[in-house]
Amino acid sequence: MNSWENFSPPQGSPPAPPRVEDALRRLSTALEKLEAAVGRRVKADALRADLEEELAVLQDDRSRLGVELDAALARAASVEAAVEDVARKVHGAGAAIRDVLAEVEAQAP
Repeated sequence: MNSWENFSPPQGSPPAPPRVEDALRRLSTALEKLEAAVGRRVKADALRADLEEELAVLQDDRSRLGVELDAALARAASVEAAVEDVARKVHGAGAAIRDVLAEVEAQAP
């Protein structure tokens, strides 16, 4: 409710002409619609601000996860290289053991 709805001319003054009363009613209706539109806009702006904040948090999370993923991939590559190195050493050790066993068998009477 706004202040125009309860407007009445001062006591003892002549009543307002119908055109003025109609204009005041239209003005009152327009003001109510404007107030409602402003209320909707305020709510929409608040929702947008909340969504923008949530988006910023998600973008920060995405960046953090990207850094963590890069670190995990680097660790995985390092582990893979170490596994390949160990495999080569085990293969070489196995070959050396086979050579020693072959020499021992060859020297056996």
